[in-house]
Amino acid sequence: MQLEINSICKKYSKKTVLDNFTLALSKGVYGLLGPNGAGKTTLIGIITGLIVPDSGYVKYTGEKNQMLRDTIGYLPQYQSFYGNFTADEMLRYIMCLKNYKTAAPAEYVEQLLEKVNLRESRYKKLRTFSGGMKQRLGIAQALIGDPNVIIFDEPTAGLDPKERIRFRNIISSLGKDKIVILATHIVTDIAYIAKEIILINKGKMIFADSHNKITESIKGKVWQYKCSESELIDKMNLYKVSNIMVDSDNVSMRILSDSKPFDDAELVPPNLDDVCLYYFGEI
Repeated sequence: MQLEINSICKKYSKKTVLDNFTLALSKGVYGLLGPNGAGKTTLIGIITGLIVPDSGYVKYTGEKNQMLRDTIGYLPQYQSFYGNFTADEMLRYIMCLKNYKTAAPAEYVEQLLEKVNLRESRYKKLRTFSGGMKQRLGIAQALIGDPNVIIFDEPTAGLDPKERIRFRNIISSLGKDKIVILATHIVTDIAYIAKEIILINKGKMIFADSHNKITESIKGKVWQYKCSESELIDKMNLYKVSNIMVDSDNVSMRILSDSKPFDDAELVPPNLDDVCLYYFGEI
């Protein structure tokens, strides 16, 4: 099983959104990480067939020459549901749209709702659902039909910390036999479950590798420095600062710099937040 993204280019008016983007994915979880406007949503739209590229192609090689559109699950960044439907009715409706049939549909829907912690709300009208509950229902519908390729665009928006952990566990288990693409701004969502992390900015792929290798790429560029609160603003204007900790006596700053910023600064191991700040200029 392989998903091949080859030389994808896309422009809107004069703005290049994707610039010769090439990537090959096999089974596993992939984190797609980039700032707003990086091209993540356009790339997802092209993979799902909702957007036509100006050039390049997406090719899926699955079992029995199965077409990608027949084996994809997708949670868009923004989704809407029919308010008069119950959660049960909504999932059954999506099953019909996907032409997915099972011998025991009631049990199948219950299993899906259990995965996203909505079983107790199975027969409640969707107009009564909170934003987080709707997001969880969106995750459930993306799993219908046991797709081989699943794409989640900002899936943990609106989820509380406990629900986010539950979702990460679901994603981790799916990656054993599927291609899972997880686009997000939240680095903790992908730091520990992604087989590879794909960094994208201004339509170009900057890096695609494991969490360890990506953080290793900025080894020797992250420094810890302590200063007084009165010095803080001046230092922040001079350097990229990924974290600040304030105690009663002073301020501890985490600074990104190719060279030692101050004589008493100390090197520290980089993390994924540091990587985002280093390559994107923001977190």
